[in-house]
Amino acid sequence: MTVMNVKARMIQDFRISVDDGRAHSVCLDLPPDLGTDRGPTALELGVMSFAGCVATIFVLMIKKLRLKMDFLEVGMKAEKPEGASTVTKVDYTLNIKSHENEERIRRAFDLMRKNCPVGLLFEEAGVEVTFQLKILQ
Repeated sequence: MTVMNVKARMIQDFRISVDDGRAHSVCLDLPPDLGTDRGPTALELGVMSFAGCVATIFVLMIKKLRLKMDFLEVGMKAEKPEGASTVTKVDYTLNIKSHENEERIRRAFDLMRKNCPVGLLFEEAGVEVTFQLKILQ
């Protein structure tokens, strides 16, 4: 079992420091209407975490399948409709530049989708997740 010991501390007003217990921290804040805009909101950090997880798990799958790539970028768009309490839709594109067999790259992409823990959290929470894989030559 993995146990994560995370702390969140108020710095000033809505500026919050979040620490992962392993000497890594991020400063959160709210936009200028309420905060000082010195960091992402917690919700933005959640979406950023999803994009980072997609990239990380994809790289793990590429390595596991012994494939090579020259470039990787994940673009993610999250929608929070007016009046909604959270994100309801996420659409992402994973761009990869590789000369490997397309079928093997798609296999790595499918494995990533099944193993990305943050993506699974979003899907289990009922967020509509759409995606696209773009293989650049």
